[in-house]
Amino acid sequence: MLEAPLTRNVSHTSFQFRCFPELQEQRWILALLFFFCFLSVLLGNSVLVYVIRRVEHLHSPMYFLICMLCLVDILLVTTILPNMFLNLLFNWNHISLAGCLIQMFFTHFLSSLESTLLLVMALDRYVAICKPLRYTDIMNSSMFLKLLLFMLLRSVSIMSTLVVLAGSLWFCGSNNIQHCYCDHMALVSLACVSRERNHAAGLAVIICFVGVDIPIIFFSYMKILNVVLRAAAASEERLKALHTCSTHLMVMMCFYLVGTITFLSGSLNIPIARSINTLMGIMYILIPATVNPIIYGVRTKEIRRGLWRVFKLRTRKIVSLKFSPSGKGQA
Repeated sequence: MLEAPLTRNVSHTSFQFRCFPELQEQRWILALLFFFCFLSVLLGNSVLVYVIRRVEHLHSPMYFLICMLCLVDILLVTTILPNMFLNLLFNWNHISLAGCLIQMFFTHFLSSLESTLLLVMALDRYVAICKPLRYTDIMNSSMFLKLLLFMLLRSVSIMSTLVVLAGSLWFCGSNNIQHCYCDHMALVSLACVSRERNHAAGLAVIICFVGVDIPIIFFSYMKILNVVLRAAAASEERLKALHTCSTHLMVMMCFYLVGTITFLSGSLNIPIARSINTLMGIMYILIPATVNPIIYGVRTKEIRRGLWRVFKLRTRKIVSLKFSPSGKGQA
């Protein structure tokens, strides 16, 4: 049952999600699709983390960053999808203001952390390919810890400010969040007081992450591509380098472009249908989390070898247990 609008002296303390209200009859289909996406994200990223942890020659900065990216993706989809399943399947769509702000913080914190990880990964590859002789001096353990601290401090400080500003608003109108999770603008749009500070904070977030990260990532990949194309003798190697860099950039642009549109749609009054905006808000999280294990894992030669080595070791262990004397005795 929907709550009636309150007076300006009382603020809502609980909210209801309106997750694809136009598709009420197809809710179970949506839940099934998102469930398979959730499973693919968990499986793909978990396998990649396991392989990197088990194979010793993958214990290097680049693969540690890939491992961190996988963990962030797992945590990010776990923050929003289980709650969506309950909403779509059982209509459990209520959430308290405190719960909403907590979900908002972790959703945007992990998304910003992923952005910073992509930036650090691009810089790592730039140093490795463009300055190979100085790579071990530059990307040492001290620098790695500094980058890790920078990632955490930047994301925590900026997203904490965003959530605190959202939590200070007065919600006396509708308590229906037109989204499947606690998106910043979806909650802020319900406020019955001035939202100028929140819009300014949202714009500052985009400038800080998209405005800073994208140019550096793009510059790094252009320099990498330039060095690789000049060094590659065969046309096949050049095409492979071009394909790798373009694939990485396309996935990143999808993440940044869709995320920016959904984040700023409310602030800039971009005319997007609510269902489309909701879908974009989910897809910008799901698509990178689903394809990252393929882009950074399966298509990387060293990880493919590591995966094959782990698979062979597991197969040998199973076979040895099956045909061991103790195994025969149990059969």
